[in-house]
Amino acid sequence: MRLVTVGVSGSMPGPASPASCYLVQAEDGERRWNVVLDLGSGSLGALQRHVDPAELDAVALSHLHPDHCADLSGLYVYLRYHPGHGSQTTGAPRRLPVVGPVDTRERAAAMYGLEPAEHMDAEYRFCTWTPTEPVTVGPMTLEAFAVNHPIEAYGIRVTGPSTQRPGERATLVYSGDTDTCASLVEASRGADLLLCEAAFQEGRDDGIEGIHLTGRRAGRVAADAAAARLLLTHLQPWTDPEVVLGEARAEYAGPAEVATAGGTYLL
Repeated sequence: MRLVTVGVSGSMPGPASPASCYLVQAEDGERRWNVVLDLGSGSLGALQRHVDPAELDAVALSHLHPDHCADLSGLYVYLRYHPGHGSQTTGAPRRLPVVGPVDTRERAAAMYGLEPAEHMDAEYRFCTWTPTEPVTVGPMTLEAFAVNHPIEAYGIRVTGPSTQRPGERATLVYSGDTDTCASLVEASRGADLLLCEAAFQEGRDDGIEGIHLTGRRAGRVAADAAAARLLLTHLQPWTDPEVVLGEARAEYAGPAEVATAGGTYLL
C-alpha cells in the first residue's frame, strides 16, 4: 500500500495545505486501486496532482465536519459534468461508493443545494459505516471504529498488500478527529503506520476534552498500541509542528514525524 497525504491542515485549509484528505493506493496484480480517506475543504484540487478523480474507487469519510467532507460538492461536479466521462455526457451513472456516517447522503446533497437527495444518486452510491462490517475495495479492507468527537465520527483501519514486505499485509490506521479513547488504541495495535490527528497543544488546549488529541496524547496512543510508525496530522495553521512533534516524541520512542501536504509513505 501507498499513502499520499494530500491535505493535512486541521479544521480549515492552511497556507501550505488543504484540509484533511488522504489517498491510499494498492495494487492487486491487475491494476491500482484508489481510496480517499476524507475529502476536506480545498483538497480536490491537490488530489488531482496524484490521481484522476475518475479513477477513484471509493471515498471513505471519518465524519461530516466541512474540513473532512466539503469537497464532495466539487467531486460531484467533476463526476457529473466532465466532458469526457461525466454522467451528464455519457448517460452512464458513475455511482462512486461513498461510505460515511448515517446522514452522509442528505448532508452531501444539502451542501450542493440539491433537494431531494436522490439527485446525487447517479454520481454517488452512499453507504453507512457499520463498525462490525468491513468494507472491501479491491485488495484493501476498510474497518471503521467509533471515536471521541462531538458528532458521529470514526477512525478507519485499512489493511492491504504490503509494498515493503511482498506477500504480506500491511495496516494503516487513520484516527479521524478524536480525543483519547480506548477504541483508537485497540484499533492501532501493531499498525504499520498510525496516521493520527494532533490538533491541540499541551499547555494551550489540553483543558479542552472530547474533541482533539494533543501531540502528547497522540504519542501515548502510539506507544500503548505498539504502532510501528507515527505520522501526526490535522495541525491547525497557527500551531508550530515542532512543538507538537516534541510532545509526541516524549511519549513514543518509535519513528515519528509531522505529515506534509503531498507526502508519500510506503507500507
